[in-house]
Amino acid sequence: MDVSQVLESTFSPDASARQNAEQQLSQAAELNFSTYLVTLAQELANEKAQPGVRQAAGIALKNAFSAREYTRLREIQARWLQSVDINTKSSVRELALRTLASKDTRAGQAAAQFISSIAAIDIPRDQWQELMPALVENVGEGADHLKQASLQTIGYICEAEDQDLRDSLVQHSNAILTAVVQGARKEEANKDVRLAAINSLSDSLEFVRTNFDNEGERNYIMQVICEATQSGDNRIEASSYGCLNRIMGLYYDKMKFYMEKALFGLTIMGMKNQEEDVAKLAIEFWCTVCEEEIAIEDDNAMAAAEGSELRPFFKFARIAFREVVPVLLQLLAQQDEDASDEDYNISRAAYQCLQLYAQTVGGELVQTVLGFVEVNLRHADWHFRDAAVSAFGAIMEGPDEKMLQPLIKQGLPVLIGMMDDPSVQVKDSAAFALGRICENVSESIDPQEHLRPLIGALFGGLSSSPKMAGSCCWALMNLAERFSGDAGGQENPMSPHFQESIQRLLAVTEGSEADNQLRMAAYEVLNAFVTNAANDSLPIVAKLSEVILERLEKTIPMQQQIVSVEDRITLEEIQTSLASVLLAIVQRLEGEIKPAADRIMNVLLQILSSVGSKSSVPDTVFAAVGALANALEEDFAKYMNSFSPFLYNALGNREEPGLCAMAIGLVSDITRALGPLSQPYCDTFMNYLLQNLSDKSVSNQFRPAILQTFGDIAQAIGPHFETYLSVVAQVLQTAATVTMGENTAFEMFDYVISLREGIMDAWSGAILAMKTKPQILVPYVESVFSILSVIAQDPNRSEALLRSAMGVIGDLADTFPNGEYANYYRAEWITHMIKETKSNREFQGRTIETARWAREQVKRQTGNASAARMS
Repeated sequence: MDVSQVLESTFSPDASARQNAEQQLSQAAELNFSTYLVTLAQELANEKAQPGVRQAAGIALKNAFSAREYTRLREIQARWLQSVDINTKSSVRELALRTLASKDTRAGQAAAQFISSIAAIDIPRDQWQELMPALVENVGEGADHLKQASLQTIGYICEAEDQDLRDSLVQHSNAILTAVVQGARKEEANKDVRLAAINSLSDSLEFVRTNFDNEGERNYIMQVICEATQSGDNRIEASSYGCLNRIMGLYYDKMKFYMEKALFGLTIMGMKNQEEDVAKLAIEFWCTVCEEEIAIEDDNAMAAAEGSELRPFFKFARIAFREVVPVLLQLLAQQDEDASDEDYNISRAAYQCLQLYAQTVGGELVQTVLGFVEVNLRHADWHFRDAAVSAFGAIMEGPDEKMLQPLIKQGLPVLIGMMDDPSVQVKDSAAFALGRICENVSESIDPQEHLRPLIGALFGGLSSSPKMAGSCCWALMNLAERFSGDAGGQENPMSPHFQESIQRLLAVTEGSEADNQLRMAAYEVLNAFVTNAANDSLPIVAKLSEVILERLEKTIPMQQQIVSVEDRITLEEIQTSLASVLLAIVQRLEGEIKPAADRIMNVLLQILSSVGSKSSVPDTVFAAVGALANALEEDFAKYMNSFSPFLYNALGNREEPGLCAMAIGLVSDITRALGPLSQPYCDTFMNYLLQNLSDKSVSNQFRPAILQTFGDIAQAIGPHFETYLSVVAQVLQTAATVTMGENTAFEMFDYVISLREGIMDAWSGAILAMKTKPQILVPYVESVFSILSVIAQDPNRSEALLRSAMGVIGDLADTFPNGEYANYYRAEWITHMIKETKSNREFQGRTIETARWAREQVKRQTGNASAARMS
């Protein structure tokens, strides 16, 4: 293999050439991993090689140590630890470090990324001990490009998400700080080096807590960063404010002195900086202050209730609001009328900060904001009218509702009037402000007085400009949700406006000439109106189903008219939106949907037959089918022969994880709906589910859902589940061996908890299925108590897991009512876990009730055993 040629081909514009090159690299790595690493590391370090080739070598090396899945990443890391000899490791490390000195900055950066990949494996195991000293020496004595590359390396290492690495970096905090602070000082003449140092310092802050606890070291670090905010280089200044943001989030309790001496003034000056990136990060500093103080107040309220220690709370935001808020209000008027919805500019940063400020200091800033609103609401410049409207909407969460109510009642007609402003930006902001009012203080809206003009204004805005679609639709959805009344109520405040609203939404979404973004947003509103419809509106919902079905039917022949990728995307978006509305209709009508069921299944099956293999439409179609199955229950059986092939294909489609996951959930829905009538399909269901479990390439997220589905299948087919019990029990016993250790990654904690929930749900279903044949369960009782014991002793438990465990404890006792397993039930951990669950005030009522029921079953179990011995 000509490695230079292969690496060059990875950047080829020819897709087949790229794919072939990537395949050759993959094969070489599998054939001899050590040789592969050395060959690429030599090419990366080769000063005579083309820059693109060197960069490709670095990317390939980094990719050799990367994986999205945690288990796959551990396998890759094990290959470095176990399959690569010491001499090869030393050679690869030395070549990578040598490349940092290259004048080719792209090669240096690629080497930095590669080094960080190896460091993630070596540092937690106390290997490559010379790495950090070498990087510190490079920063202290190297040429500028070596300093920069070495600082980038430290930054990449510190920003890694690997928890083992992050835990291990604490012991290297002195070396890290020595390097980055040295590069960040004002004495550093090279601005690129100084920027790299500030960035690396920001990434390392989490690991230098010991140094930050030392007042002298902390003072010096803060001095270096504060000086960097005045460097005169916009990049360095922006990065410095970003660094201060992270410090405030990590070390709030140590910031009082620095806020008083420097940070108040520095950050307000930074907010006024003409360079947008600098100003935005200075604004975000105050966002961080507010977020931290909101969290501290919440934590302290909980601590006070528990009688535990309170966190320091300095009220920085409240002290500074008279200086900060007026600046934010002026910055709101720096809008860019050409900005897209995704652009994050100064005006939007200021709006976000004002929102957080309102949540932090409450009513104290209301008068300041109202003064700005009153002065600018009729301003000749639309920028200031827009800022005034935005400011009013921004403070709708935080101040006491009783304070806001009279302001809203006075201001609501004015805001509704602003929906006719000549500027579309002002109208859009008015719609968003109305949405904020609907979301947070809907009690201030008088249904009799305000709903009709409010709904009319929002629909008027929706029809006037696609730019306003998002804000108007969001406000309308908030209206539908806030005025939905009691669930299942006969009528609600939206009932008088329901039919007209549906008609207007159908008009907005009708026709091929409609703007697609507007149409999608309007369908979301339609969905919200249907979901929150009162009973007196259900006849309108039933008629709506006919319109939606007709529109869906018309999309079927459109598959043959597609001539471009854009056409396909548009059609799929329309079908997804229509299927989502249909899903909401089915869920709202429940059993009343039965007359339309044949037509619904017919169109859904046609869509499944016509869409492409990579389409996203089947996800929503499957959800609609699940809703229909829930509504029809056993009557859904007549559609299974036609639908089951699509379901089987999705269950086996591991290349599209989202669809496969949806199919697993749909098996649960269908088996619950059909009950015993699902038995003819269960062999195939079980085969696919077991295949997915045994496939190592299948994501961990599937496994808990599959186990839960076993429980649903068991409950559906009852004693017939005996056919699958032995293999399912073996799977559950294996799953129960997955545990958490001290160094378990955070995402693994969630996975293990979810897996145990699945195990409990599966056993619960199996126990209930075998209740008439309890002797079948006898070989597995010990396994059930074993996993229950693990759950009881592990402090990492969710409410759902404990509720499921309570169910299993009670179900098993109820299945063996004569005290056959009383010795197990007398275990102290059983009583303790039930008591802990039963007495937790934060748990839902059904969890507590399940625990109480489990306790009664345990008493019966142990009491019956005693009675049996006495007789």
